[in-house]
Amino acid sequence: SVLSRYENQITILSDYLEEFPETDEPVWILGRQHHLNTDKSKLLLDISARLWFTYRRKFSPIGGTGPSSDAGWGCMLRCGQMMLAQALICRHLGRDWQWEKHKKQPEEYHRILRCFLDRKDCCYSIHQMAQMGVGEGKSIGEWFGPNTVAQVLKKLALFDEWNSLAVYVSMDNTVVIEDIKKMCWSPPQSSSAAHSSAHLHRSALGRNKNMAGFCTGWKPLLLIIPLRLGINHINPVYIDAFKECFKMPQSLGALGGKPNNAYYFIGFLGNELIYLDPHTTQSFVDSEENGTVDDQSFHCQQAPHRMKIMNLDPSVALGFFCKEECDFDNWCSLVQKVII
Repeated sequence: SVLSRYENQITILSDYLEEFPETDEPVWILGRQHHLNTDKSKLLLDISARLWFTYRRKFSPIGGTGPSSDAGWGCMLRCGQMMLAQALICRHLGRDWQWEKHKKQPEEYHRILRCFLDRKDCCYSIHQMAQMGVGEGKSIGEWFGPNTVAQVLKKLALFDEWNSLAVYVSMDNTVVIEDIKKMCWSPPQSSSAAHSSAHLHRSALGRNKNMAGFCTGWKPLLLIIPLRLGINHINPVYIDAFKECFKMPQSLGALGGKPNNAYYFIGFLGNELIYLDPHTTQSFVDSEENGTVDDQSFHCQQAPHRMKIMNLDPSVALGFFCKEECDFDNWCSLVQKVII
């Protein structure tokens, strides 16, 4: 079985290698460095491990009478799902978790996938995102920009007790460190009297320990920074700093693309960005009776797409994940050192 697995990898790689140039330059994928001349297979496995969300068809109509496919309008919502899914993988499985076809995966993996299935009762489904977008001024079936999808994820995360994320969306290009620390350390509040908050905090910690395997009081942070890197076109002065963001160990990549054409950017090679493309329409997949998900269509098993950075629309949203407070402190230091 080991041999057949590697034969499969080699078959995929032969197509994949045609896509990548021969170069000594490193490829950066979500905070990890790869070298094409020595570990191309590791690069491919790293990319195929990312959850890939695309247009789907034949799901239950959104809102009961709305669209049953998001083809043509849901690409930025799918990219937002991919960024959030990467945060959840880092939270529960770790950045270096690898996916392999037909390999049994931990329960947490299937639970993450179930958060994104195209059903109204899944917390980050296309149904939930499209309907939450109405409050952001977007009618169902209307295209979202990066900032809108960030605001929608922030609102939906409030209803997600299992992952218990703190989602911070920066305003006016500003990250307020004190606000983030306050948000990540604040105990869960209820309608009870304020004097019971200490008890609430302790009970929440105990629940977190049982649910996710750690007992810190820091809520894992999903940090989304919407930016405009130019007026009509990307300003070359921002390119190096933009690329540095993909090198950070906290990187969740970036949402962006071209007008009405969203992509999930996961890294770069030279002056080309590497991205996952949601513009493929697949049929709706539901979970099995035992709770597992047939996940073949949720991983991109072909060469990733690339585009020149200068062709990027200037409106983007960067994502970062800080599981512990020390990860956020480290991110702040990196930003001061390599970007500001």
